[in-house]
Amino acid sequence: QVQLVESGGGSAQAGGSLTLSCAASGPDFSSWKTGYCMGWFRQAPGKEREFVAVISGSGRNTDYADSVKGRFTIRRDNAKNTVYLLMNSLKPEDAAVYYCAADRVGGPDTIIVDGLFDYWGQGTQVTVSS
Repeated sequence: QVQLVESGGGSAQAGGSLTLSCAASGPDFSSWKTGYCMGWFRQAPGKEREFVAVISGSGRNTDYADSVKGRFTIRRDNAKNTVYLLMNSLKPEDAAVYYCAADRVGGPDTIIVDGLFDYWGQGTQVTVSS
């Protein structure tokens, strides 16, 4: 079992920045953290949840949705069991509830970009005003 707790959500103006954090815990995660791919997804009101970014267990491989490439950066600190989403040049369309997700994929450089993650956080709200 893995527990994920997001933080860092809030309000920002268009063009501004926010950094989200996701703290992971659980005995399996602590033992096999480099085998866990971690990702960020978001869901705006009336829309389906969508992929934002993903990072491999080693941190060497990442992938991003086209809508956030060049503006968002995903990073992880395995010593702190934490993954971050640095969001710059925010747009009103970035407003959503952001969810952290984790999945044990085995390989330290493996990433998955679909929504088939086993573990999910509760979400953190991001609001962007124009």
